[in-house]
Amino acid sequence: MLLNKVFLILYLVGLSFLLASCQKESDPETAASPLAIEKTTLTIGFVKLTDMAPLAIAVEKGFFKDEGLNVKLEAQSSWGVLYQRVEKGELDAAHMLAAMPLASFIDPSANKTPIITPFTLSYNGAAITVSNNVWNEMKKNVPMEHNLPKHPISASSLRPVIAQYKQQQKLFKLGMTFPTGTHNYMLRYWLAAGGIHPGTYDPAHNDTSGHIGSDVDLTVIPPPEMVSTMVEGVTSGYSVGEPWNQKAVKKGFGVSVITSDAIWENGADKVFGLTKTFAQQNPTTTLKLVKALIRASHWLDENNYANRKEATGIIAQDNYIRVDKDIIANSMTGVFEYEPGDVRPAKSFHTFFAGQYGIPYYSDAVWWLTQMRRWGQISSSQTDQWYLETAKQAYRPDIYTQAAQALIDEGKMQVTQFPTLKNNAFIKAPQTSPLDHVAFDANQPNRFLAAFKIGYK
Repeated sequence: MLLNKVFLILYLVGLSFLLASCQKESDPETAASPLAIEKTTLTIGFVKLTDMAPLAIAVEKGFFKDEGLNVKLEAQSSWGVLYQRVEKGELDAAHMLAAMPLASFIDPSANKTPIITPFTLSYNGAAITVSNNVWNEMKKNVPMEHNLPKHPISASSLRPVIAQYKQQQKLFKLGMTFPTGTHNYMLRYWLAAGGIHPGTYDPAHNDTSGHIGSDVDLTVIPPPEMVSTMVEGVTSGYSVGEPWNQKAVKKGFGVSVITSDAIWENGADKVFGLTKTFAQQNPTTTLKLVKALIRASHWLDENNYANRKEATGIIAQDNYIRVDKDIIANSMTGVFEYEPGDVRPAKSFHTFFAGQYGIPYYSDAVWWLTQMRRWGQISSSQTDQWYLETAKQAYRPDIYTQAAQALIDEGKMQVTQFPTLKNNAFIKAPQTSPLDHVAFDANQPNRFLAAFKIGYK
């Protein structure tokens, strides 16, 4: 009897050690499981623009929580502040201008922190707006169609206005949001297509003004300040994302003369950016962030944009954009108002998922790199292969693909919702600009650059 009790005690003791060992191995805090979330509490930065919507929706609809993530969204005062805080690690990730990650790989500074993007937050979504006084002069040179200005409007109609400023020895100032940013390049493209030289950079000789040989003065202004600086007469117009174009129109302060999709259709406008180091040290966290953002972007575009009205109300809140809902809705619900009363269909103006699926296409990166070279931020000519190789360093569809496949495997999304996921080289088909009819083929970036009269080759 005593022997049996001894065996029983030894058995129970052994079993308790075995259970304790199993619990320890399954504990994500103590075990090196490949599925463990390395970091669950994160701070993500954004600038007050409509296209931060996927981030807000991922929070408000619980998509981040579904992935075990506790995310705090934090508004930043400018793109410059946001970029620096990501570099320093003060922000885990951020809503970024599509060219920002690329800039981190071409910057000659040895201290630059490489930034990557595994997800495209938005396509199109920007515009160029001028003051009423400038528009009244421009309009004299704009062709009319059905008693309305014919779009896209060429910057050539602005040339007489700039000539007047020069005669009066005044600078014609226009606002943009960041030197290596969407709005700078869109504004430069539009001006140059109309025969106006926007100026070049020369980083090799420490000239980062962008004013070399310019006919105009382009100056950096944070997006929320665009309207007020124009109203105050500091600038005569600007290039920016929404809702700051529609606010000027709704308030009667200015007129939007062209949207970014009329310059380059369905180009990546904003991306989700994080340091390369963060992604390497936190691969599961990064994957889960992308999964949540894919679901949020899909929600924004699903059922023929049925959720856009609700989304408008969400991002209008004080903790996000803090702008009247009707101003945001003016470009978020399938229309765009160029000047008071001139409301036109613009369903694809804000695109988050439909047709592009949030994939960080190499070809989008190449387009932005050509603009960096065109205006001198890349100081010398490069081979076609260099453009693709640089794009692949910053844009990471491999991470996106893993996230999308995980959503399919988990039954949260269907394979039919990602029709271009398999056998995708992540290079879009060549396309021609609606503005100047110049063709862009990501496989031949130098040929694209050679087609322009203004700018470096």
